[in-house]
Formats: sequence, C-alpha cells, structure tokens
Amino acid sequence: MVIIMKENATEENIRNVCEYVRKFNLSTHVVNGAERSIIGVIGNVEVLEDKPISAMEGVYDVVRISSPYKLVSRSAKPDNTVVRVKDVDIGGGNFVMMAGPCAVESYEQMIEAAKAVKKSGAKVLRGGAYKPRSSPYSFQGLEEEGLKILNAVGRETGMVTITEIVSSSHIDKVSKYADILQVGSRNMQNFELLKEIGKSKMPVLLKRGLSSTIEEWLNAAEYIMKEGNPNVILCERGIRTFETYTRNTLDLNAVAAVKNLSHLPVIVDPSHGTGRRDLIAPLSRAAVAVGADGLIIEVHPHPDMALSDGAQSLTPEEFDKVCSEVNKILLALKN
Repeated sequence: MVIIMKENATEENIRNVCEYVRKFNLSTHVVNGAERSIIGVIGNVEVLEDKPISAMEGVYDVVRISSPYKLVSRSAKPDNTVVRVKDVDIGGGNFVMMAGPCAVESYEQMIEAAKAVKKSGAKVLRGGAYKPRSSPYSFQGLEEEGLKILNAVGRETGMVTITEIVSSSHIDKVSKYADILQVGSRNMQNFELLKEIGKSKMPVLLKRGLSSTIEEWLNAAEYIMKEGNPNVILCERGIRTFETYTRNTLDLNAVAAVKNLSHLPVIVDPSHGTGRRDLIAPLSRAAVAVGADGLIIEVHPHPDMALSDGAQSLTPEEFDKVCSEVNKILLALKN
C-alpha cells in the first residue's frame, strides 16, 4: 500500500500517519519527493481496509498495490486450476459446454433437453429448481421436486448437473441432488452464503454480480476459497450498463483480464449476457476466441413455451450449430 501525502503536508502529518500505521504491526518507508512525500506500507495491509487513513490530516490518497485477494490470485498459484466434477475436468485447457433449460419444468422437458444437448457435446446439464426472479409473480421454480427431476435426468443421461442455490439453508439439500452449486449474480456478495459453500467443499460456479467490478467478483471467490474450498469456477454473465438493446452487456474484457489475474477457470454465459437468442451464437464464438474455459447456455426443447427466459433460450438445433462453430474455433486455436 502507498499513502500519498498532500503537497503542503507537514513533517508532523507524515509522522502521525506513520505512527498510526505502525500500531497495526506494519512497517513504513517514507520517500520525500520534490513536490510531495509518499509513505510505503509493508505487511498485511488488509488490516487497514476499514481504517480512516484517507481522512487523516495531510493525506491526499491511499493506493493499494497488492491485490486484496490472495488465494484466487495467479501470483499465489501460477498454474491453471482444474476443477474435476465426476469425470468432467473444467479449466486447464479443457473446454466444457454446459446447457439446459433455465428452469426445471417437468421430467419430460428435462429428459428431452438433456438428450439433445448431450448429443451436441454438452457434458454439464443445467436446470434451475429455485428461481430468484425480479417479480414475485414470476415462476419461482419447482424447488425440491425440481431437484429430484434434475438428479434423475442427470443419472439417466450420465451428465454432471448444475443448479442455482439461493440460501445457505439449502446447501445440504441441493448438494444431495446436484453436482455443482451455482451462485447467481444476485447472491455474488451474499457473504454468509459464500462462506457456507466454502465449508461444504462442493464445486461452485460463481456468477459475476450485475454491477460488480472484477475485483469485487474475485473477492467473492476469495470468500469461498478462504473456507477451504478450491473448487471454484468463475462465470461472466454480463453486467448492467446504460445500453437497453440487450438485457446486459457481456463483458468479454473481464474474461481476458481474469485469466491474467487468477488461476481459476472462467465460463461465459451468453444467454444472460445478451438476453437475445440471435446474439448467443456470435458471443459464444467471441468467448471461445478470448480464452474462456467453457460456455453455459440456456437450451429449451420449446423456447416459446418456456416458463422462464424463453426469449434467450436456444432450440436444440440452434445449440447444435453453436457447438459445431465452437469446435471449429477451438481446433483453429490449437493449430
């Protein structure tokens, strides 16, 4: 951490700041420049996160040099993390397609979707049993009955399953039926939920918050890993901007940036990222090219009849075409 002093800061101001910082078992190093002085702080600077240093007399700015996330950082682990779920490896050069309906509606719907997406190359079956919706009048999911259907279809087709978890009280129940827990964008900073998932050691897909910075997203992953769970998969699903043509703005910059900053695998969700069926294919291709470790795409046997997110769901035929295009890009990148 670097504390930049004002041009008119006095020696007493500098001394007071140094003495305050040293109370937290940190060391300081003062560099006197031509116009202003800079105080370098060395040690576990996390202890200063909530301290009022910037309000102290003579202080101009406080700049963080080291990242606040340690376990998630690539500096802590240079090699790419591979999250293994049953016989599926995610990350480390293993590109994985995840697909299925936004919500579990029935056994018939799920088995039809699962067979179709598996045939196209998907290894992970998605399906929401608990649906946190913006409107309380929208379809909220089949809850435990939906989990049972997802589990049965997963076992029947031999696919790994993923579903959203919305409460820490559901962890044991959802873990009994699903293979990967998905933390949705609304819960990315539900820190108590993240801590409990960390303790569970269950594989988790952590979606980026609607308006979250990359640092906030990685800090959320840090909460999970700090509790001893290394099985974290990040998911870029679009952020809220001033643009209204798309549901969200899919931030592919973040995918490239996070691959530099962190060793964790990064999945891209072009369905929520755009909210438009016609944009999923081109954004899927772009995600592969930018270095994503996989895609999670909403696929429904009959999107026009879907109880949730039909407008951004592909038909099985459309998904098959996306998979074919993705495979061509992956092959080109290897050559």
